[in-house]
Amino acid sequence: MPTLVIMRHGESQANRDNIFTGWSDVSLTDKGISQAHSAGKVIAKSKLAFNDVHTSFLKRAIMTTNIVLDEIGQNFIPEHKSWRLNERHYGGLRGKNKLKVKEQVGAKQLKIWRRSFTVVPPLLTKRDEDPRYDRYGVQIPLGESLEMAQQRLIPYWIDQIAPRLLDGQNQLIVAHGSTLRALIKFLENISDEDIPNVEVPNGKPIRYDFDDQLNIINKQFMQ
Repeated sequence: MPTLVIMRHGESQANRDNIFTGWSDVSLTDKGISQAHSAGKVIAKSKLAFNDVHTSFLKRAIMTTNIVLDEIGQNFIPEHKSWRLNERHYGGLRGKNKLKVKEQVGAKQLKIWRRSFTVVPPLLTKRDEDPRYDRYGVQIPLGESLEMAQQRLIPYWIDQIAPRLLDGQNQLIVAHGSTLRALIKFLENISDEDIPNVEVPNGKPIRYDFDDQLNIINKQFMQ
């Protein structure tokens, strides 16, 4: 019975400041570091042994990953980083304070941009360049809906995570709120209408136990 644990990184500086972040690289706050240590201690209590950990190219997730691996005493396992696990790209909203955006466009429009599955946020007019992506031939998005983030995420699930689970190997994913919502939508077959209500809090591990066909037989927030 393979087990998957997924968790969102600890509080980032942008989370603290209520700013749209996306692919921007920000560090953890002291609170976020503490959340990562607490999450690691929670996972350690389960005595789960992982074969691999998967995270994004963004340091808030990488920092959280390293802290968790320290806490569970499994620093030795392979650590796989992929841009496909990056947070959703918020396009022209990036760097803006969410409350100020709410004042400008109203609560309804802000909720649509933040929580809808298909709606794309205002796009950037110029594409960012970053050597960490250039080396893989990845074109940084001008902005993404949650659906677009899911479309880049699922191939990684199919190629890199699902086969390991099918082989009976426990997997750990440390990523971001939106990409984990996209994965949860896929795993649990959640409708487009219901996905806005799904929340993934910082630093709270979620455990999935599967049968040998990757049907979910148990899901729980670990504590």
